[in-house]
Amino acid sequence: MGDIVDFVPTKLDRSSAFYVAGHRGLVGSAIWRNLEEAGFKNLVGRSSMELDLKSREAVFAFFAETKPRYVVLAAAKVGGILANNSYPVDFLSDNLRIQVNVLDAAREFQVERLLFLGSSCIYPKFAAQPIREDSLLTGHLEPTNDAYAVAKIAGIMHVQAVRRQYGLPWISAMPTNLYGPGDNFSAEGSHVLPALIRRYDEAAKSGATSVTNWGTGSPRREFLHVDDMAAACLHLLEHYDGPSQVNVGTGQDVTIKELASIVAAAVNYQGAIEWDSSKPDGTPRKLLDVSALSESGWNASIDLEVGIQETVRWYRDNIASLRS
Repeated sequence: MGDIVDFVPTKLDRSSAFYVAGHRGLVGSAIWRNLEEAGFKNLVGRSSMELDLKSREAVFAFFAETKPRYVVLAAAKVGGILANNSYPVDFLSDNLRIQVNVLDAAREFQVERLLFLGSSCIYPKFAAQPIREDSLLTGHLEPTNDAYAVAKIAGIMHVQAVRRQYGLPWISAMPTNLYGPGDNFSAEGSHVLPALIRRYDEAAKSGATSVTNWGTGSPRREFLHVDDMAAACLHLLEHYDGPSQVNVGTGQDVTIKELASIVAAAVNYQGAIEWDSSKPDGTPRKLLDVSALSESGWNASIDLEVGIQETVRWYRDNIASLRS
């Protein structure tokens, strides 16, 4: 057995090869930016066109060639509630293959430090609030994205198994709802915040007198800027070691109604905001307990209103090239 012995996380070597899997995505691109700013000189990334992470042979060949010392696994098939509910097989199969291939190759080539990124949807739908790390596997998942959640839970278990069997000090982090530059603003694939930005920006430009949102607006959600998430990842790699996944969030939440008002103000939408209570609200509240992260010495720093304003600017600057 490979029990971890006397490992103490410390500052990572800025000159060593560091592979960011999924470096073109929302999270991966933010991690890449953060690592560059932190002085890492040997960052490694491949687009999905260059490397199909679902191909085991290709992944092992890539690791044999690049031999990364550090890895962040941010690559995943992701989507909003509609996409997850419509294509559960895709979300389960694709994510399992990506994770197994990357994690197995990383173990084969003795990656020293690896951070696996999951999602807060791994927790039970009705977990006690705020959600603690030990809530994992204590209840039923949200049915609309359970396939994706099971894949991410498998990734956490894989990391824990590697720690037990091979003694590698790998870790996992579970972010709350993320947003920021590089998000998916498509009509079918976006999450709630980018969807609201797109909807209200289009309404502001068209001069619409009202915008109707699903539900009552009463559910509460937590939102973390992706640049904060990236900073937390490097902090955890350099300051945390343990088998449990670590929640990453702000420790604060807002109602969807409050969120819609913030977005409307950010895009200068002047019309009415209405709610269709005949549509479902979803889980009443979803807030992560971030005390473990805070105790390790890190807290989020980007204010939600400021972050949304920045994201709106990025969306408008890049709207021509975004997915429809």
